[in-house]
Amino acid sequence: MFSGLLIAVPWVGVAGAETLRLATYNVELSRKGPGLLLRDIARGDAQAEAAAEVIARVAPDVLLLNGIDYDLHLMTIEAFAARVAAKGHELPYRHAARPNRGWASGLDLDGDGRLGGPGDAHGWGRFAGEGGMAVLSRYPLKGLRDLSGLVWGEQDWAQLPVKNGQPFPSADARAVQRLSSVGHWVIEADVGRRALSLMVFHATPPVFDGPEDRNGKRNHDEIMLWRHLLDGRFEGGVNRPFAILGDANLDPMDGEGMKSAIQGLLGDKRLQDPRPGSAGGEAAADPEHEGSPGLDTVDWPGEGEGGPGNLRVDYVLPSSDLEVLGAGVYWPAPGQSGHDLAARASRHRLVWVDVGW
Repeated sequence: MFSGLLIAVPWVGVAGAETLRLATYNVELSRKGPGLLLRDIARGDAQAEAAAEVIARVAPDVLLLNGIDYDLHLMTIEAFAARVAAKGHELPYRHAARPNRGWASGLDLDGDGRLGGPGDAHGWGRFAGEGGMAVLSRYPLKGLRDLSGLVWGEQDWAQLPVKNGQPFPSADARAVQRLSSVGHWVIEADVGRRALSLMVFHATPPVFDGPEDRNGKRNHDEIMLWRHLLDGRFEGGVNRPFAILGDANLDPMDGEGMKSAIQGLLGDKRLQDPRPGSAGGEAAADPEHEGSPGLDTVDWPGEGEGGPGNLRVDYVLPSSDLEVLGAGVYWPAPGQSGHDLAARASRHRLVWVDVGW
């Protein structure tokens, strides 16, 4: 059964195109309460307008949006997609479902001794629907598998937090805590003569916890879920060809977190890493970092400003049987057209990969 809404707006496209552009973009379009983002979009919010313009310029065929507030009838997603269309790029098919962010658990999941806080939701959030995900597509979407309800503590491969030899924060919490901090979906885009399986997600940041490393371990396991799915640990598997799209919140070289998770995913022979880059990332390099700055996808404050610096955290990873024709990060260098636009839209940058179809 579908746990969210699949909406198909009539549109006539070109089936069987030779090139298919896949993209992921954390637009950071989240507000402090339900309905506020929809209000802001209706008012012509400058950030939302900039994000819509970035998408229209890149013109993806299939796009995963992260960090956009969800509502039951998809009014916010519809309003934002309409702004993208107004700028010249229509993505008439979309899917969104209630994220785990802000989904109240009724238990103390963050171990602070209090109930009902943002950290007690299945994914950190101040209200139901905060910072969700959505897939926008030129092509019909079908065959949803929603893995967002998997209980973290029920996975025999999980690296679960422990404090003083006991489950952290409690055995009761472990029995209900979902693995996905936002969501994990597998959904197919019906692209002409065959379908593309989209494995989409948004993992928790591996920080903001204590020595039990709750968020670090959860981030690791959210990324590892895809490899276990490909290994056949879950009934149904994944049809080829496929692509993983999302915000892993983990850089393979720099910043905090358990690097083995993303390094293993990038090195998995069933996938390929097109290594999309940008001139803007190169120009904004953090000198203390080891990784290539041209591959970075987010412009965070540096260590001297209390942040981790720029990192590569957003990924589009096609399956090994797809031909990669091009890839990039929409991050123009200072002085280039679009540099200021990208900065207004989000700290994250849109990542795209072209595959032969």
